[in-house]
Amino acid sequence: MKPLIEKVRPVAGFSHIAHLLLLVVLPVIVFVLIRLDFVPLAFLVVLLSKWRVFAVKPRFWPSMLQANAVDLMAGLAFVTFMSSTDAMSWQLLWGVLYGVWLVVLRPSAKLEYVALQALVSMSVALGALFVIGGGLDLIWLVIGSGVICYAAARHFFTPFDERHGKLLASVWGFFASALVWVLGHWLIYYANGLIAQPAVILLVLGYGLGVIYYLDHTTRLSKAVRQQITFIMVAVTLVLIAFSDWGDKIV
Repeated sequence: MKPLIEKVRPVAGFSHIAHLLLLVVLPVIVFVLIRLDFVPLAFLVVLLSKWRVFAVKPRFWPSMLQANAVDLMAGLAFVTFMSSTDAMSWQLLWGVLYGVWLVVLRPSAKLEYVALQALVSMSVALGALFVIGGGLDLIWLVIGSGVICYAAARHFFTPFDERHGKLLASVWGFFASALVWVLGHWLIYYANGLIAQPAVILLVLGYGLGVIYYLDHTTRLSKAVRQQITFIMVAVTLVLIAFSDWGDKIV
């Protein structure tokens, strides 16, 4: 099966420079729109930046959406973070991080970078979902978490040529939805409302399982390392659940 992520080959000349300039300009435009309080327009700009997804025949749209899902999730997440604060310094920081994502991390097709793209996108997307989650019904948090984790997992497995990638991604997405449905009834936030407990648990488990899979695929996973990573995942999860002050409050 042909991979959905095409290898990026360096292009010399004006077209390559123009492409880099456009990548740099995008977060600048978003930052300016946020500062001018044109938040919906900032989201629209990010959506329009993915116009190539629909510039092909309709039968290719599903595969194109899958290939560009993590980039779109990351872009919308960075705009959410920028619009959730009035502090110019924080908005600028999120804008810079968005630029790093566009220029450094996203273009690479190396195995390690593609896996990191999936994990970073899942991190910021889950964080952004729960930033606005206070005004959403639980069902939308459940659906959103499932979609985010499924899309990130599909992207993660792409360079490994995993035969059961779709199934594993579906399991991870279902697990995320189920976890959020249970913990969402007593939604707890840490760090003054910066990140929600379900997101923390999903990221701990996601990064741990991702590292185990990567090390196993590259034949660098020993029994001791697997046990250490598993212990850390379980211990952190149990601590978060057991020592939380349950209730609809911010910790």
